[in-house]
Amino acid sequence: MARSLVGFLVLFFAISICHAASIFQPISDSHRSAALDVFKPVDGSFGSLEETYEALRSLEILGVEKKLDLSKTTCGSVSKTLESSSSTPKDLLYALNVNGILKCKIKAQVFEEIISRLQTAVKGASSLLDFYCSIGSLKLIKDQTSKTDLHLSDAEGVLYSIKALSQSDGRWRYSSNNPESSTFAAGIALEAIAGVVSLASSEIDQSMIATVKNDVLKLFDSIEKYDDGAFYFDEKVVNIREQLGPLSTTSSVVRGLTAFAAVTTGSFNLPGDKILGLAKFFLGIGIPGDAKDFFNQVDSLACLESNRIAIPLILSLPYTVLSVTKDEHLKIKVTTVLGANAPPLTVKLVRAFSSGLKETTIVENKELKYDPQSESYFLDSVPKPVDVGNYIFIFKVVLHDSEQQSVYATGAETQIPIFVTGLIKIDNAEIAVLDSDHGSVETQKKLHLGGENAVSLSANHLQKLRLSFELTTPYGNAFKPHQAFLKLRHESKVEHIFVVGNSGKKFQIILDFLGLVEKFFYLSGRYEIQLTVGDAVMENSLLQDIGYIELDLPEPPEKASGPPALPVDPYSRYGPKAEITHIFRAPEKRPPQKLSLAFLGLTLLPFIGFLIGLLRLGVNLKNFPASPVPATFAILFQLGIAAVLLLYVLFWLKLDLFTTLKALGFLGVYLMFVGHRILSHLASASAKVKSA
Repeated sequence: MARSLVGFLVLFFAISICHAASIFQPISDSHRSAALDVFKPVDGSFGSLEETYEALRSLEILGVEKKLDLSKTTCGSVSKTLESSSSTPKDLLYALNVNGILKCKIKAQVFEEIISRLQTAVKGASSLLDFYCSIGSLKLIKDQTSKTDLHLSDAEGVLYSIKALSQSDGRWRYSSNNPESSTFAAGIALEAIAGVVSLASSEIDQSMIATVKNDVLKLFDSIEKYDDGAFYFDEKVVNIREQLGPLSTTSSVVRGLTAFAAVTTGSFNLPGDKILGLAKFFLGIGIPGDAKDFFNQVDSLACLESNRIAIPLILSLPYTVLSVTKDEHLKIKVTTVLGANAPPLTVKLVRAFSSGLKETTIVENKELKYDPQSESYFLDSVPKPVDVGNYIFIFKVVLHDSEQQSVYATGAETQIPIFVTGLIKIDNAEIAVLDSDHGSVETQKKLHLGGENAVSLSANHLQKLRLSFELTTPYGNAFKPHQAFLKLRHESKVEHIFVVGNSGKKFQIILDFLGLVEKFFYLSGRYEIQLTVGDAVMENSLLQDIGYIELDLPEPPEKASGPPALPVDPYSRYGPKAEITHIFRAPEKRPPQKLSLAFLGLTLLPFIGFLIGLLRLGVNLKNFPASPVPATFAILFQLGIAAVLLLYVLFWLKLDLFTTLKALGFLGVYLMFVGHRILSHLASASAKVKSA
């Protein structure tokens, strides 16, 4: 029971620390290995070009695209889609996206035909998705070819058509016939507008660009926030075919925002903490198991990694458990969301406080040193005021100049839970038997907790048992563990557990046996003594047998309750049972073999008599049919009779009743058929003889 209590309290303490503050780690090797498991082609290809692009794009961002060679089979699908006149703008968009990664060999004439079709599609577009796919495909063709003269014929007109679908809250409609506004559609609209700006032959009206920027600010007014500082967008539209979650919606907005910011000038006035919060949202997801979610996460982080507004920097720790005893260093990494090195900066420990109910500042304004080899910041050692326990360390990243402040988003402060462990000193441990009347010590023995102990004590119901010890931290402060229990286990396996109280450094418990006789069920005899002292920050937690005490308790009264039934070990219920040995009774005596053979001969006598009777009666074969067909049925009938007789013999020697009846059923049907045929022939022959 003590072991289970230790495990429960450690788990509870660890969970409470995890909820105190969230630690966001940038993309690491675990993501790269997981990507190869999530994106697994079937027979050398994926289900569609959309899935192929998402897989290739994710692997390209993570730098493991060379481990998945799809160029031979996929380029064939790309060429077929681009050359087909029935391909939709959406099909062309994903085919061109895949071509941008694989660099397939596409003829220039194919691009010319696609450009003409897409220009026509842009002019006739009536929905946001039509604009998005057609304009996106044209932009990809311009990027993948040397056609610098590829432009939209009426870029501003197209831009006004897209802007007409915007709403006052920064969201967009999918079409003019759809009154519902969507956050997901806002991301698509921003990407489409970015494509229009890239394909415009002349500079777009800046007042229109400013209006779109204002729409972006309104959209960010509806952003939602978690308690850990992560920001995200959620879809409000209900009447849509596909239910979109926060990950898909936020990913759409991030792609649209970064694409629009890349083709415009001027500031956006977006707070850096919101950009950093978006990065925290994607990093807080962990490693998605779904391919679409994996792509949305990695692609969005790649967009944030290279966006023009503010690149988020992530402060992370390789581990959050430090040991005072081992004098471990606190290491901190500051990287981009994809793990790239951060620019020159300063990391400060602003303050540290105990994560208890009361916030007590322990350390203030301590600058961390930079190690160029490990590319991380570190504290030389745990600050001396920080003793064993759990704390919240608050760090701040400071960039070196004001220009970098606008390029990078570091956040105001980052709270990280730190778990400080150490060896706890256990001093002045002793156990004693006291006299109940005067409290004088009758027997007292020193204990070496953490070492070997074999204490043997004896007491009666008029005496007391006292156990005491002191716990101090490596810095000499009083230490109160999460659990301190004393357990007495009777030789009948009945256990009693008591909580050891404390006053400052000293822990003490006194058991008055006179008041515990009912609790002990008046059971005299040997009681094993076991002490449990444990805590998540205590490196030398102990579960130790101290020895035993012989208790002499009075006889129980008549109506005294007995000890409870011992709990059943669950392993004994499902474990192997005792082997069952069975001896069969001795077989009955059988008659001698000669007598059995003689009885068999007597059973054959009637059959022999039957044969002799046939010979005496003069059996002949004159009535045996002469024609081939009747003769055949006659022979088959005789063979059936012989088979029945043989079946009787087999039943006597080997077969059981059920098997015999089954075989006899088949033979009966057979005999009925052939017997009917031969008897019909004999009856017909007899009728002819009589008529003649």
